[in-house]
Amino acid sequence: MEIIVLGTGCAKCKTTYETVKKVIEDNGLDIKLSKQEDIMEIMKYNVMSLPGIVVDGEVKIKGYVPSESEIRKLLGV
Repeated sequence: MEIIVLGTGCAKCKTTYETVKKVIEDNGLDIKLSKQEDIMEIMKYNVMSLPGIVVDGEVKIKGYVPSESEIRKLLGV
């Protein structure tokens, strides 16, 4: 599984990345996590509200910072 956090580096985007990272580490998941901060690359996902979370190429969350429980549910843990 691959997760990309979309965001330009704002506080909400950083918080989203750190929250996803924490859930992955806390649950010992084998997931490739990365950030995409290039606005031109972000626009390829047709996301206009940041932050966004892309799981295996599909946008799952956009426009708000998800809770840890919401991320766990998204990842199936």
